[in-house]
Amino acid sequence: MATPSKTPSTKTKSTRSASEFKTRFDAYNRLQAAAVAFGENLPIPEIVAVGGQSDGKSTLLEALLGFRFNIREVEMGTRRPLILQMIHEPTALEPRCRFQEEDSEEYGSPIVLASAIADIIKSRTESLLKKTRSAVSSKPIVMRAEYAYCPNLTIIDTPGFVLKAKKGEPENTPEEILSMVKSLASPPNRIVLFLQQSSVEWCSSLWLDAVREIDPTFRRTVIVVSKFDNRLKEFSDRWEVDRYLSASGYLGENIRPFFVALPKDKNTVSNDEFRRQISQVDLDVIRHLREGVNGGFDEEKFSSYIGFSCLREYLESELQKRYKEATPATLALLEQRCNEVTDELSRMETKIQATSDVAHLRKYAMLHAASICDHVGALIDGAADPAPEQWGKTTNEEQLESGIGSWPGISADIKPPNASLRLYGGAAFERVMHEFRCATYSVECPPVSREKVANILLAHAGRGGGRGVTEAAAEIARAAAQSWLAPLLDTACDRLAFVLGNLFDLAVERNRCRDSGYGRKAGDMDGYVGFHAALRHSYSRFLRDITKQCKQLVRHHLDSITSPYSQVCYENEFLGTYGSGANHTYKSNQASATSFCLELSDGGPTLEYETMKDQENIPPEKNAQQTTPGKVAEAREVLRESQMTIPETPSPDQPSDGNYVGVKKELGNCMELGARKRHPRIVGNGRNSDNLRVQNGGGLLFRGVDSSSRSGSAYSEICSLAAQHFARIREVLVERSVTSTLNSGFLTPCRDRLVVALGLDLFAVNDEKFMDMFVAPGAIDILENERQSLHKRQKILHSCLNEFKTVARTL
Repeated sequence: MATPSKTPSTKTKSTRSASEFKTRFDAYNRLQAAAVAFGENLPIPEIVAVGGQSDGKSTLLEALLGFRFNIREVEMGTRRPLILQMIHEPTALEPRCRFQEEDSEEYGSPIVLASAIADIIKSRTESLLKKTRSAVSSKPIVMRAEYAYCPNLTIIDTPGFVLKAKKGEPENTPEEILSMVKSLASPPNRIVLFLQQSSVEWCSSLWLDAVREIDPTFRRTVIVVSKFDNRLKEFSDRWEVDRYLSASGYLGENIRPFFVALPKDKNTVSNDEFRRQISQVDLDVIRHLREGVNGGFDEEKFSSYIGFSCLREYLESELQKRYKEATPATLALLEQRCNEVTDELSRMETKIQATSDVAHLRKYAMLHAASICDHVGALIDGAADPAPEQWGKTTNEEQLESGIGSWPGISADIKPPNASLRLYGGAAFERVMHEFRCATYSVECPPVSREKVANILLAHAGRGGGRGVTEAAAEIARAAAQSWLAPLLDTACDRLAFVLGNLFDLAVERNRCRDSGYGRKAGDMDGYVGFHAALRHSYSRFLRDITKQCKQLVRHHLDSITSPYSQVCYENEFLGTYGSGANHTYKSNQASATSFCLELSDGGPTLEYETMKDQENIPPEKNAQQTTPGKVAEAREVLRESQMTIPETPSPDQPSDGNYVGVKKELGNCMELGARKRHPRIVGNGRNSDNLRVQNGGGLLFRGVDSSSRSGSAYSEICSLAAQHFARIREVLVERSVTSTLNSGFLTPCRDRLVVALGLDLFAVNDEKFMDMFVAPGAIDILENERQSLHKRQKILHSCLNEFKTVARTL
């Protein structure tokens, strides 16, 4: 900080100037007490003392106060900040110290014994740290000291910087202290008083960089070199002293540090003796510089920065100047805070009055609930506020926070498009739907044991059925679909419910921002914790109900599709009997029915159905290589040929002859999306042929031959047919049933029925039950206490405002 070449002595001030400063100082002290008590953030000019432990901050504070009270013994600077309000009171020949009560602007009784001050600081510190279970706390202790021998100053003593935590303290204590000090010293209205021992060179200073981060140019920093007498013996010539005192090589040309030495006597002495020792040390330092150094030192340049008395005078004059400069801004801010507290008090009184006005509460509660429902609908339909970067979630975050995790039965990592983007509302809903489709299409028909195939196939053969192989494959596919697809449906419902459940907090935030943005009074429902809890609970219950209904609906679709009476396993493709044109029609229908997805996370926008085969975990498209039975003309020709020849037996191990070649060509792979309708194929002579095979005993028992050497066996055919039937069931379930059911089961109720459901749940009750949300036991007492606290704050701030108006008129 650039300091004046000569600090004027307080003895030369006029009586009027001293009186004006005293008035201004008292006003700021009262304002500071109110700010500490009520947590007000006011730009009050203050001095913040910072430095490492054992750098002399505590001794300097005692010297400024003019008396000792052994604050070094309790190490107060290492635990809690201490705000010292020093008031020069000529009538106080003995110090009068009072502590501000915790969480109040009132001060306690005066302390008679100075030794009791340290005990109070220690007990308050230990009590708070025990309560907060921490090693340090930023909550300050405020002490007001009136004394005839102290200046008018307000100094905040901060915890000293340390390199390592003490034994028994958390290891991060040094970082907590550094963060706390930076927070206390950063406001531009505060002067930073930085102390460093004279034995430390500027180039190796541990904490100078930390202060530079707080105040890069040192414009509001006063640098004090403490314990200066320890360095004096190292000087022999004038140039050594002048070079050290200038410190220009490290601090800059305009920065002038103060050099201070204080008594080292640790014995208990009287206050008069303590002050005498301080003056004597100042005289001894100047005498040594003049007489003990060859050529002395540059007194004209440095004498006003050497000694405790010069530092004290400078701090008092600097704070007086800051008070005068800050008074207009403080006055304007006080008027603003008074108006805000008055408005807040008015709203609180209205709220208390409303507890007896049921109609008033019903009206505003209904409006609030309807507004939340409107915002939920808007978020579902698509919205960009509140900010998705803050409120949205990625796919991984949804899985982790919902507790659902990965899709059951699927080991592959399902990554739908836009998985890394933070989405919410309708966008997140569609992403989960697409993720469900990807997960479902990644499930293949599980392998079937020979025993299971034999039990099903032989039972059908025994009943004389005409479609033994086909029926066996269909039954296996239905069982696999029930076992593997049902958990996926439940997981999809739970994931979608989680996405919609997040919309409540989003709707509340959106409602708050919109109300504050348009200047409406959003505070009508503020503070009614019971009502907000009931509203949230009602929304959660509504979601649970529609989730349960959706699970039942999709399970019903799965049961219907996998029913033995369902013809899904035997259907041709949509309009498949009409040739290739029908196939094209189905593909168009699929593209339109399937909600296509835009990949926005890494590349440019791409339609899903154009890039499916190039993306990860995308349901496969039908193509020429993945043709289901009966899809091509050649396959149909082979089918007709095979219909004319009856297989010998449906035994699982029986090799297929040439009559089965046509069937094998139709199988495709197990990811095929849609087997063709098979039941008309062998209806004619099939029944007689199956009976013939049974009568002849044509190999109905399994033979001990490896299936790999008999690729054309009935077992292989059944497994392949089961995979096709499974793919058909999966396709019909996803494309025809589940997608539309989940959309109509989740989104439609949230848009159309939510406000009615919440209204019936919360407001279709008698007045007594309705008021339980607002007037819980003790609620009126809490509101009354808040009103009294606001009234007290209003009174204090108005008193401070009137004082500052008086101060402003004297400027």
